[in-house]
Amino acid sequence: MRTARTRVASRGLVSRKGIRMTVLHPSGSGASRRAFVAAAGASGLAALLAACGGSSSGSGGKGSSGSAAGGQGTTLGSTADIPEGGGKIFTDAKVVVTQPSKGEFKAFTSVCTHQGCQVAGVSGGTINCACHGSKFSIEDGSVKHAPATSPLEELKLKVTGKTIKLA
Repeated sequence: MRTARTRVASRGLVSRKGIRMTVLHPSGSGASRRAFVAAAGASGLAALLAACGGSSSGSGGKGSSGSAAGGQGTTLGSTADIPEGGGKIFTDAKVVVTQPSKGEFKAFTSVCTHQGCQVAGVSGGTINCACHGSKFSIEDGSVKHAPATSPLEELKLKVTGKTIKLA
């Protein structure tokens, strides 16, 4: 078969300029274009997921928000540790406790809803994720700055005297 640009030679293509090119198929000796594109796409996706994911046990890794938080009855700390208008992250328990106003304490999962990173700090009235810049309200965990689109999960607290525990 002959076309304006190429002609098929035995087991190869030859361009009009005489450059020999290898045929990946129909001889069956190589992969098809579709298989090649699928493999390249899968490789790229795997690399992207590895870069954004990480391990579930690390501080920057993925984790589910509900089951990742410390268990019921876990003592987190003292009310004196939580600044008014701010908060504190309890990394091991995967919980952030805030004090939006004097004497009012709130708890949220410290796992960002965008990519599963551990939030990095609490300042300026927001819980901040350093991975991609998401910010959440210290009052209700709602999204104050994208890319996250879902709020942090609120957890129940029990404050007894000066001790803060997960309820």
